[in-house]
Amino acid sequence: MRQELVRKSERASGTNREMSSRQATERRMVKCDQNRSCAVIKGGPRVDANMNVVYERCCGIDVHKDEIACYLIIGQKRFITRRYGTLTKDLQEMAEWLKSEKCEMVAMESTGSYWKPLYNVFEMSGINALIVNAQHMKAIPGRKTDKNDARWIAKLVRHGLLKASFIPDREQREYRELTRYRNSRIEERAREKNRLQKMLEGANIKLSSHVSKIMGVSSIRLLELAMSDEELTAERIEQVRNGKCKSSAEEFLDALTGVITPLQRELFAQVLKTINEQSEQIERIEALIKKYTTEAYDEAAKAIEVIPGVGRISAEQIVAEIGTDMSRFPTAGHLCAWAGVAPGNNESAGKRKKGKSLKGNKTLKKTLTQCANNARNNKNTFFHAQFQRLVVRTGKNKAKGAVAHSILIAIYHVLSGKQFVDLGAEYYAQFNREKKIKSHLKQLQKLGWEPNSPDSASQAS
Repeated sequence: MRQELVRKSERASGTNREMSSRQATERRMVKCDQNRSCAVIKGGPRVDANMNVVYERCCGIDVHKDEIACYLIIGQKRFITRRYGTLTKDLQEMAEWLKSEKCEMVAMESTGSYWKPLYNVFEMSGINALIVNAQHMKAIPGRKTDKNDARWIAKLVRHGLLKASFIPDREQREYRELTRYRNSRIEERAREKNRLQKMLEGANIKLSSHVSKIMGVSSIRLLELAMSDEELTAERIEQVRNGKCKSSAEEFLDALTGVITPLQRELFAQVLKTINEQSEQIERIEALIKKYTTEAYDEAAKAIEVIPGVGRISAEQIVAEIGTDMSRFPTAGHLCAWAGVAPGNNESAGKRKKGKSLKGNKTLKKTLTQCANNARNNKNTFFHAQFQRLVVRTGKNKAKGAVAHSILIAIYHVLSGKQFVDLGAEYYAQFNREKKIKSHLKQLQKLGWEPNSPDSASQAS
């Protein structure tokens, strides 16, 4: 009994010592934060007054939809906290306040699209601003308030511990919005076409088995004829059928004969009308893009069109995403990593393992993947040889990613002033020729072929 009491008292004393130590640590943190000489935060890096000061006057902003919190640091002893709304007049008032305080740098998180109005106002007011990825700043466990977030951002930018995101100039941002909107409209029209194809299959109309494009000129005429209330005959199909079509009028008649209810006829007509309206809208956007395409953008798009797989629309989209000035990217590898087409780093104990590519620019990555898919189909190019070399051991998706990586490297050098030269489909054939010959001979011998046998000579002849 006495031994149990002793053990309980020892555990209680140990707990008291632990609590007193924890309380002392918290008192030091509070005292340190009140003196504003340093901030020791659990779970985050230590920001000390002895570190090098990059900006004497800087501001951290925590951005939200309807309200923003500002924390301005001026020297070692002056700290100002303010809150503003997100209306234009409120943002202009905040910009005037920062200019009156001679703020050298403003930093904020790239929260959704809420940072864009602030950045536009700062850009017009001549205030330097950093847009920072939220993943680069660790959260503060247990101290999550708007004021503390703004103060933490201000302390990090004060000592130069934040890495700015790439934000293009206003002209490129507006051009990018145009091209992205066109891309979204094209994707929406493609979804409508797929929906139409599914509806046709549901009505047992096999038009797609006889035409290459379900929305071609002949296809639309045949669909309108099939959806009309008039009787469908081979003579009427022959009148609207294109002469280049391989299928005869009788074959089209069998393909267009399905089970169509009155409701389906109206639904087909509505979907076709929607597709036509979307096509007209895309044409208007194309005219708008052509109107606002500057000479520099037009020359850059024409320059990268010579690369296999890159068409005019893709070239305009790529130029809108990365711009024409490649000096902002130190090397082609930096551009590929920013775009998300470069392999990620995953090394441990001196061994390099498989690493996933970064997220990067989604629009640019999607466009490059489409270009890679087109380039791999051209059998007379280096990109086709690269795809065939990698697809055996990595699969189609990773092989296309590697081709997209190579295409972006070529784009970087073309926009840097160099001329594109295709290495050719036989580029990899020049390496290890003897080794490849021996490997192919071994494969032939496994199949029963002998180099000096009479059968091999007759087969060769």
